[in-house]
Amino acid sequence: MNLSQDTQAILLLTGYFNPASSSNVKPLTVGEWSRFAEFLHNKTTQPSHLLETDYLNLLDDFSDKMVTLDRIEALLNRGTAMAVALEKWSRSNIWVISRADKEYPERLKKKLGHNSPPILYGCGNKVLLNKGGVGVVGSRNVSAEDLNYTKELGVKAANSGLSVVSGGAKGVDQAAMLAALDVEGTVIGILADSLFRASSSRQYRQHIMNNNLVIITPFYPEAGFNAGNAMQRNKYIYCLSDATVVVHSGNPEFGKNGNGGGTWTGALENLKKAWVPLWVKPSNDEKAGNGLIVKKGGHSLSADINNVDIGSLLKAPVRYEGSEASDKQGSLL
Repeated sequence: MNLSQDTQAILLLTGYFNPASSSNVKPLTVGEWSRFAEFLHNKTTQPSHLLETDYLNLLDDFSDKMVTLDRIEALLNRGTAMAVALEKWSRSNIWVISRADKEYPERLKKKLGHNSPPILYGCGNKVLLNKGGVGVVGSRNVSAEDLNYTKELGVKAANSGLSVVSGGAKGVDQAAMLAALDVEGTVIGILADSLFRASSSRQYRQHIMNNNLVIITPFYPEAGFNAGNAMQRNKYIYCLSDATVVVHSGNPEFGKNGNGGGTWTGALENLKKAWVPLWVKPSNDEKAGNGLIVKKGGHSLSADINNVDIGSLLKAPVRYEGSEASDKQGSLL
């Protein structure tokens, strides 16, 4: 794997090379990396300079309670572990890009600012990452009606020349992705776990070889399922799309501890941040949160898929509920 020196340095500082539980030192979080990157930027220093033997001289005036010099030094000394991991991942055609690389999706930088992940792991056609498309999200367990609607939506997007952007989970996500791929459409899949396994799965392999698919994750490529990662992943679906459709959402009124689930949380986050137009399919499920999302600012989508004009989804205004201030930009190394 041919990584730039900047990306090598960023990966050493922010990436896992083994399961998190076995790490002696914790890689920098997105926020910690952004603070450190801002410091480097202000000193007109590139991450690659940290790979030089006298790099500590560059950090004389750096001070952060969490990002200590000892921690930085320990992370940068993981070169052997990184080399072993990269060799393993490359055998499954997994690549790594950082915010310093030109292939990194500008959409994430623009919409998330300092909250954009410093590293993305992926497999497949990187060019698709900057093409946008129609996001499709929804619950894992849905009715046959919702699944059929989802599949038709995926086909419509593909036939309109637009990528389907989704999360790769069972249920709505996979239905939309596979339906688009089956008609030779293009797909961007953002995974919360198991990129390493997905990269060689039968359902994706041929589409990756045909350059119709890219699957990515900001998390350790061999990570198992983690509810927190799944929740974090949702924002990337919205930010890599031009508009997103909620097929089915949970409802906090019926969820455990007032939790509406990942689709609900992601939809509300998009409405607060005003990233992209949000469309919502009407639902016959009395326990669904679809109607509430519309009340909070989502556009109501026709229940008849034949009446859905894919092009019009992208042209709709971005509605929001109490839009928050945009994320800080600054240095995005």
